[in-house]
Amino acid sequence: MRPRPARLDRLPPQYFTQLLASVARAAAADGPPLIDLGRGNPEVGPPPHVVERLAEVAREDRAHGYPPFRGLPALREAIADRYRTLYGVEVDPDTEVAVVPGTKTALVELAIVLAERESAVLLPDPGYPDYPSGLALAAARLVPLRLAPAAGWAPAWEEAPRDDVAAVYLNYPSNPCAAAVPPGVFEAAVRFAEETDAAIVHDFAYGDLMFDGRSPESFLAIPGAKEVGVEMFSMSKTYGMAGWRLGFVLGNAEIVERVNLLQDHDRAGIFVAVQEAGIAALSGPQDSVLERVARYEARRDRVVEALRSTRVRPPVSEGSFYVWVQLPEGVTVERLLAEARVAVAPGEGFGASGAGWARLSLAVTDEQLERGLERLVPPLS
Repeated sequence: MRPRPARLDRLPPQYFTQLLASVARAAAADGPPLIDLGRGNPEVGPPPHVVERLAEVAREDRAHGYPPFRGLPALREAIADRYRTLYGVEVDPDTEVAVVPGTKTALVELAIVLAERESAVLLPDPGYPDYPSGLALAAARLVPLRLAPAAGWAPAWEEAPRDDVAAVYLNYPSNPCAAAVPPGVFEAAVRFAEETDAAIVHDFAYGDLMFDGRSPESFLAIPGAKEVGVEMFSMSKTYGMAGWRLGFVLGNAEIVERVNLLQDHDRAGIFVAVQEAGIAALSGPQDSVLERVARYEARRDRVVEALRSTRVRPPVSEGSFYVWVQLPEGVTVERLLAEARVAVAPGEGFGASGAGWARLSLAVTDEQLERGLERLVPPLS
């Protein structure tokens, strides 16, 4: 057998695989049971009517053949209706919506359809650790786009290169920074794209999980956005459907068609029962979404309250299901794991600008969170 292709060697270490392995090793060591506040895995599944629709359709023979490669028309209509109703955005379900098997897959697909070899792609720093994987497979060049804490985690556009930039990725509410989009960021992104011919990719995975009465803010609502970019919408966080692998790429018709073209060749569609359940989630009662937001906001408040007596600066968490914490001098994630037996996600895994920070997940039970905070307060004080 020949050596494995070089494209696999370009892949970065998989952050979450490494994180899970380190937590598993720590859990196996002697000591009190480990509490994991590091994972961003929804702890509550979808509402009953969504699960029931999945089961209902799965009993039908029609569900088990090959589905339409480009998704059920009714599913594309359902997400278009959501964008119109909740975000004030008109998208054509036939030409401006691609159905994807989860937005993590879409990240790779978008890199392939947007970037040429060695062209630059700007990624937020700190940012989601899986963004670089698609760039590696596309042989594109990763350029960090620093997010400025003093500016509410807005991109430092003045530092961004402007030559041969294929795409810019943005993500609000931010993972890991838990920041809502600062004023003017989307407008600046449109201007940058118009001036450089870069495409904008906005990761809207946590878009509906907004705190303190904030409304979701879609990139596509900005004038000119659909001319220069797309937005990814995930069913994982809004509806607790992370294991179902269903999402969307919406916006610019040319980019959507490129994604569809690629999927025509490397996918065979998504299980019809999952798509029908997706329609039920998008079109049915939204009480579960509101309850989810309220639950995470209450846990955010509990974390802020507990950390008030420590050396931690007051954390800002405006959305998502995370709290982004700057660790006091002398405190490391490794120390918290060893001494407190609490796992949190190390900030440097999200980029160089994340050094000295840690991400705490709110996607745990109230009991787990309380026990974790009890253990974290002493070493942070």
